[in-house]
Amino acid sequence: MSSSTTAQPVSPPQQPAAPPGTLLQRIILPRPGDPLDVRALYLDEDRTNQRRAKPLSRTALRIPEQSEISFATYFNAFPASYWRRWTTLEQVELHLSVDGDCRIDLYRSKADGTQIHVGGEVREGGSRSDLKFVLDLAPFEDGGWYWFDITTEEEHEVTLLAAAWHAGVEPLRASSVAIGICTFNRPDDCVGALAAIGADPLVLAAVQAVIVADQGSKKVSDANGFEVAAARLGERLRVFDQPNLGGSGGFARVMHEAVRGTDCEQILLMDDDIVIEPDSILRALAFARYAEHPTLVGGQMLNLQARSHLHSMGEVVDRRKFMWRAAPNVRYDHDFARESLREAHLLHRRIDVDYNGWWMCLIPRQVVEKIGLPLPLFIKWDDAEFGLRAGRAGYPTATLPGVAIWHMPWSDKDDSTDWQAYFHLRNRLVAAALYSPHPRGGELVRHSLRSTLKHLLSLEYSTVALQDMAIRDFLDGPKSLFRKLPTALGEIREQRGEYDDGRVLPSARRLPLPSMDAVKAERFLRPPGTPLTIARTVLSAIVRNVLPTNTKHLLRPQLNIPAQDARWFLLARLDGATVATADGRGVAFRKRDPRIFWRLLSRALGNHLRLLREFPRSRKDFRRALPDLTAHEAWQRAFGGDR
Repeated sequence: MSSSTTAQPVSPPQQPAAPPGTLLQRIILPRPGDPLDVRALYLDEDRTNQRRAKPLSRTALRIPEQSEISFATYFNAFPASYWRRWTTLEQVELHLSVDGDCRIDLYRSKADGTQIHVGGEVREGGSRSDLKFVLDLAPFEDGGWYWFDITTEEEHEVTLLAAAWHAGVEPLRASSVAIGICTFNRPDDCVGALAAIGADPLVLAAVQAVIVADQGSKKVSDANGFEVAAARLGERLRVFDQPNLGGSGGFARVMHEAVRGTDCEQILLMDDDIVIEPDSILRALAFARYAEHPTLVGGQMLNLQARSHLHSMGEVVDRRKFMWRAAPNVRYDHDFARESLREAHLLHRRIDVDYNGWWMCLIPRQVVEKIGLPLPLFIKWDDAEFGLRAGRAGYPTATLPGVAIWHMPWSDKDDSTDWQAYFHLRNRLVAAALYSPHPRGGELVRHSLRSTLKHLLSLEYSTVALQDMAIRDFLDGPKSLFRKLPTALGEIREQRGEYDDGRVLPSARRLPLPSMDAVKAERFLRPPGTPLTIARTVLSAIVRNVLPTNTKHLLRPQLNIPAQDARWFLLARLDGATVATADGRGVAFRKRDPRIFWRLLSRALGNHLRLLREFPRSRKDFRRALPDLTAHEAWQRAFGGDR
C-alpha cells in the first residue's frame, strides 16, 4: 500500500469492500435497454472487436479473451481534481474484484489531458482476486482524472465482479437526503424518476424522504406505475398538491417540507422530465460528506435526445451584463460516442461555477436554514439567484462530472421568445438588483435594449410586449412578486395572444404556399459580416418600418422559415413569414406592422430610460426585501395554508 501515485495492490481476505460510508463512486454499466451509443458513457472499448464485453448486471462485467476495456469514461473515471479542490481527501482508493487472469493498468491525466501511467498489476492463477490501490490526490489542483484498464489473456475471459472508488477515511459528516421533485402535468415522467430511485437498494437506503410538489391537473398519483413506485418507496414518499406556482414554487415547497418535516442533512432537487443515473445520487451525497465546507453539489446535464452527448458542464453569471452563460473552458455538447474522455483534452480541466441548474442539485439543509427559500420568481433565474445567494453567504457550488441526469437540451427550446420571455427579463432584473456590483446594472440595460431591437426586427412583437410588462413589474418593486405569482401566467398568455407571432398554428400547410423563390431567400440568409454592413442593415430595416406593408403578404407568407433560420436580418426584409417553433410542433405567421413597431419601440425606449434612472432605487428595495421574500412564512401563505 502506498500514498503516492504509484499504486500498489494488496490482497485482503475475500471481501474487499470498505465500510459503506467510505464509498465514493461505484463502477457502473449500461442498462440492457440503453441505446448502443450510451455504452460510451460507461465503457471505452474497441468497437471493431466482435467479442464485446457483456454487462451481467449494473456492476458486473464479463470481458472476453484477447480484449482491452478502459474505464476512462464519463461515469467510471474518477474526477480527481474536484475532490482535490473541494474535499478534505488526500487519497482515493480503487477497490476491484476480478475473476480470471488479466492485467490491470492505472492512469491519471493532467489538466491539459496528458495521460500518465501510474501503476498496475498482472493477475494469474485463474481465481478470484480482490485488489485495492491507494492513489494520491495531490497532483490534481487544476484538473485531471484517474481511471483503469483491464486487458485479458489470449485464452481466458475475465469477469469484473465489482469495482468502486472509496475514501480511506470516514466522512466528515452524515448525509441522509430528502429528494424533491417539482412536477407540472408530466405524471409519467415523474413516476419514472420515482421508480429509478426505488429500484436501487443502495440509493433507497440513503433516502429519508421523497417529496413531490404536484402542481398540475394531471396528477402523479393517477399515472400508470405510480402504485408500484410508491410501494417501493413506502413511507418515504410524500406528495403535496398545490396551485401552479412554477418551478420556484414547487422547489420552495420541497425545501419547506424537507426542513419542517424531516431531519435530513441534504435536500436533492430534481426536475420531473429527466432520466437519472441513480448512482449520481450516491456520488453527490458522498461528495457532500467529504466536502471541507458545506457545499451545493450540482449534476451535469446529458442530452436526452442524443444520450451520449454531455450538454451542459457548468454555468456562471456574467456580472457585466448580468446574464447566465457557460463557464469558462467548458466544452458544449460533447459526444462521447465520437470522442472518448481520453481524447477530449478540454474535459480534463476543472470547471468552477456560480450555480447549478435545478435539474439536479444537492443543497445542504443548513444552507436553506440560513439563507431561506427560493425567491417567488415562478420560473427562470430561481436556481441562479439561489446559487449566488448561497455563495455570498459562504456556501460554494461544485458541478461534479459523473453526477448527471438526461434532460431535454436547450437547443430544442427557444423560451426567450415565447411566453417565458416575461420571466426571463423580470427575474434577470431582480437578480441583478440583488447581486450586480454596478449601481445601474452595468451593461444590462444596453444589452436588454439591443435584444429588444432584434426582436422587433424579427417581427416578434409579442416578445417585446412581454418585456415591456416585465420592466414595469420589476420597477413596481418587490411587493409584486408574491402578488403576481398565481396570476402572472394568465396575464402573460392573454397579452401574448394579442399579436400574430404569439398565436401558434399547427402547420404552415394551412396557409397558401410562400411567394418568394428559394434562390432569393438564400441570399437573404447571409448574415451581415462587418460592423458597417450590420449598421447599414439595421438602419434600412428601421427605415423600412416607415413604409406600409404589402397587404398580400399578410395573407400569403413570403417564406416558410425553419426555427434555426429565423434571424433578424432575414425577417427584417419581409412583410410576412411563417416561422416554426423551436420544438417543431407548429408555426407562427409573423407579420410586419409599422404602427406596432413604432409603438413598441417608443415604449421600450421609455422603459429602458426609466430602468436606467430608477435601477439604484430598485436595487435598495429588493435587497431590503430579500429576507421577507424568502421566508417560510411568506411561502406558507402562497401554498395556501399555515403549515
